[in-house]
Amino acid sequence: MKKSHLKSPDLYPILQKDRTITSLGFSFMWVGMVVVLATFAIGGAGVMTLPLPVVILATVIGCIAIGFFISLIADIGIEHGLSFPVYMRAPFGTIGTHIPSVTRGVTASMWFGINTYFGSTAMNGILDILFGFDNWFVCYLIFAVVQLVNTALGIKSIERFADLAAPIILLISIWMYLSLSDTAASEGRDVWSWAQDPVSGGAAFTAFLVVIFSNMGFWATLGADIPSISRFIKAPVNEKNWFKRNKVSLWGNMVAMPLTQTFMIIIGAVSYIAVLNSDPVAALQKSASGIILAILLLMIVLAQWSTNTAANVVPAATIFSNVGGPKFPFWAGVITAGIVGSVVQPWNLFDVIIPFLLVVGGILSAIVGILFADYYLLRKRRVNVPQLYEDFGQYRYSGGVNLAGFLAWIIGATASYFTKDYGFLVGFLAGAAIYYVLAKYWWFKKYRQAEIEDPSDEKYLGISVGRDWVIDDYETGAEK
Repeated sequence: MKKSHLKSPDLYPILQKDRTITSLGFSFMWVGMVVVLATFAIGGAGVMTLPLPVVILATVIGCIAIGFFISLIADIGIEHGLSFPVYMRAPFGTIGTHIPSVTRGVTASMWFGINTYFGSTAMNGILDILFGFDNWFVCYLIFAVVQLVNTALGIKSIERFADLAAPIILLISIWMYLSLSDTAASEGRDVWSWAQDPVSGGAAFTAFLVVIFSNMGFWATLGADIPSISRFIKAPVNEKNWFKRNKVSLWGNMVAMPLTQTFMIIIGAVSYIAVLNSDPVAALQKSASGIILAILLLMIVLAQWSTNTAANVVPAATIFSNVGGPKFPFWAGVITAGIVGSVVQPWNLFDVIIPFLLVVGGILSAIVGILFADYYLLRKRRVNVPQLYEDFGQYRYSGGVNLAGFLAWIIGATASYFTKDYGFLVGFLAGAAIYYVLAKYWWFKKYRQAEIEDPSDEKYLGISVGRDWVIDDYETGAEK
């Protein structure tokens, strides 16, 4: 019997015994993931108009808020062991999933290219200091290959690297902060009160909101495809309480991420205050030299590596593997992500790509809203998982497409685009509300959903009732 295009071992639900990410491991993954140039840029942009304490408050609010949204969607992976592109077959259809998923996959690949370029400039700086070697493009190629190999070796390899890198990143970050603060002080600028062009009243409140939603919009992309990572998180079996079941996820998303993101925002802000440039590589090269500079630059290299493997290459490779089917394994998706991220030449289009990707992040916020409405409001966390892998099952809908999902995405994404400063919230609310109405009162009247018609815990829940979803390669999926 012919194997279904939807069935690939790399995309099957992760079994409980194969979930290896702990609270500490997930927290360390976050430590690496937040150290990217765009994070520093948010801090630098913030202190153009607001003093650093206000920027910190806005960052904490934005991070805790987006951390909760990420945790909500992460339950898809924790409860059922499903990746992002596979679950997307429910709100978008078995074929329709490819369009929004590939949008996210290409976005993640482009972030990979940007972060690899950022890391390669730091690597080049280290080699120049130590050996007099100066060729950033060779560094880019080497750095890209090393990261892709690390990712292709699997989630355990990624977690092990994060465990190694995170403590080093934190220690060097503190050193970096102290170094940049000294530079700012020598310029006569107090890092805790200085603002380039301070504003007050309504303008200050608007600037405050922009910092909040910049942090939220920045992580909207991971908010959509967090199941591709969270399906590897350890969780208690037979635990019905949502908060207890998602303890590891909540700790990482709402404690480790806000703390680390805020500290990196501070470094970006202090970097801008010190040399009027939020890029700490440029700032450090002006304020440090020799072996000290090499050690500080090492943090940038380790952080880009840790960020790319978990936040960019894993989601992108999973998505590309989903599009390619059984003959296109995860490692092939990893290579594809590397090629796509490099073909766009982030070193030439740096100033164009980041604003573009932040807009795309807002557009993807509508998908987060759709996932929330589909998983929590309509299916109430119950999913007919075996049917997600059937070509002609309940998620095929009309020619493999769920029109309710596409209409909600188009409208939500458009609303997000025209409200850029608050794009995440607008996109999320519009996507969720429109999808809920269209699906409940139109689409699911035409295409009945078994888990909505019969919301049985025993039939349609996963780890909270002790179930591993096991998919048969050829016949209709089975469960045990």
